[in-house]
Amino acid sequence: MSIESTLQRYKEDFDLFATPNEKLEYIFDLGKKHTTLPEAEKNDDTFIVGCASPAWLVGECKEGKLILRAEGTSEMAKGMLTLLLDIFSNRTPDEILSFDPAKLNELGIVELLSPVRQQSLEAFLKKVYAYAEKCKKIRN
Repeated sequence: MSIESTLQRYKEDFDLFATPNEKLEYIFDLGKKHTTLPEAEKNDDTFIVGCASPAWLVGECKEGKLILRAEGTSEMAKGMLTLLLDIFSNRTPDEILSFDPAKLNELGIVELLSPVRQQSLEAFLKKVYAYAEKCKKIRN
């Protein structure tokens, strides 16, 4: 499944909810699937600078794909990370780098995030794209 089709699946899910609160509740529910990182992987290199609450993102290149794992401390971060990892992890660097992050606005949730949370999303994306660039260099 491509990034676009994963995004479309989430858009269809979010479209089922009538109110912003229901959409946010869905994000919190996604957070229940959230995984944690080993303490050794929570360091300055993996810390997402600019996130509203402490969060870490690990990116590994495996067999030509970028595998992402993350941990967040707040309920909102856990939900958003679960969503974003589903969208971006296990993709080729080219697929990630050619994706326009503005398409995330189609989900109808970015505008529900506070300005600080929107900055957190940008910080996450910046780190994902940096990992993808690094992964692409390893492949070439």
